[in-house]
Amino acid sequence: MFINNLDPVAITLFSLEIKWYSLSYIFGIVFGWLYCKKKIFHNNDILSKQFDDLLSYIILGVIIGGRIGYILFYNFSYYLKNPLEIFMVWNGGMSFHGGLIGVIVSTYLFSKKKNINQFLFLDAISMVSPIGLFLGRIANFINSELYGRPSEIIWSVQFIKVDSLSRHPSQLYEALFEGIVLFLLLNFSFKKYYYKSAGLISALFLIFYSFFRFIIEFTREPDVQIGFIISSFSLGQILSIILFLIGIILFIKKNENSK
Repeated sequence: MFINNLDPVAITLFSLEIKWYSLSYIFGIVFGWLYCKKKIFHNNDILSKQFDDLLSYIILGVIIGGRIGYILFYNFSYYLKNPLEIFMVWNGGMSFHGGLIGVIVSTYLFSKKKNINQFLFLDAISMVSPIGLFLGRIANFINSELYGRPSEIIWSVQFIKVDSLSRHPSQLYEALFEGIVLFLLLNFSFKKYYYKSAGLISALFLIFYSFFRFIIEFTREPDVQIGFIISSFSLGQILSIILFLIGIILFIKKNENSK
């Protein structure tokens, strides 16, 4: 069993604390941007330049969407009583599903402004999103948050900041499958689907991510303020089912358009 008593603060400069959680967002965006430039848009100067311009939209979409999603989906009553804390994003409290909606909306607005197919960018973003997911889940593990359910498996972890129970390191499961495995699957599918029809990679991202998230949620402790939604299913699983179905519909539609 591993004892997790890790410090969430990565760097301290005078009185300024820079946390691993913040760095995961910064490096996730930077690495994703570089990968897109080198791997996806390296032969298209126009799209490459437009993707640079899109970056600020993506950052706003992730932060605003992720925060609003967390407030609405996971902790609305708390923030209703503490409205000033809505803006304290450095304390954590971000929703992947909210961030996803934020990115889709911001990319749509940018693409409409430039009169270009939004899926040309959304597919690229889908390709690199697992990088941010991987880093984010590692940060969650360091922060002792979004931890797993009690378990006596040999690789269990005791989160000192939480309690004395041995638990599933569900953050690491997600880092592995939603990060590394998903990244490899999408990159393996890149040559087959990216140039076939814009939107297929986005659909595959929704399908695979939702599947992994749904399964891993069985090892993750549900949010205390919410608990289980239906029977033994968490809110994350309900949202994953919805995303999975959307991904299936999108894949079928885009695949038919390519024929």
